[in-house]
Amino acid sequence: MILKEYFGAKAGNWDTRILATDISQNALKAASSGIYDEESLSAIPAAWKQKYFKRTNEPGVYQVADVLKNNVIFRTFNLMDPIRFKLKFDVIFCRNVMIYFDQQTKDALVQRFFNATVPGGYLFIGHSESLNKATTPYKYLMPSAYRKE
Repeated sequence: MILKEYFGAKAGNWDTRILATDISQNALKAASSGIYDEESLSAIPAAWKQKYFKRTNEPGVYQVADVLKNNVIFRTFNLMDPIRFKLKFDVIFCRNVMIYFDQQTKDALVQRFFNATVPGGYLFIGHSESLNKATTPYKYLMPSAYRKE
């Protein structure tokens, strides 16, 4: 929604596709359905809710509009595997996952993310997570935000 709003009519001139990955088939199935209840959408501005969601036949339940749904690619991916996607990423969001990893595993994952990020690209992690500023290849910007120089 943010990308569509930012780029507006020029969104078609940019590759705004989002690759959504998870190791869980159930999580991917739920995400790809694009179904949300009223409470889940409470923080979304009313204009965005009207523009990017459509009511379903079930009261208080909405589905993501095709303009967004068609822009997301869902893939199974294990973070422990090598990152071998065709293109490097401008932005990687890895939120509230690394808290479950030991330091060695986290460092190896961050290095794989770094190698898969374009120069000038960003890594966003969860607020409960942090990277070692002395050893991370990313430049620290602010809590949860890092940039590849």
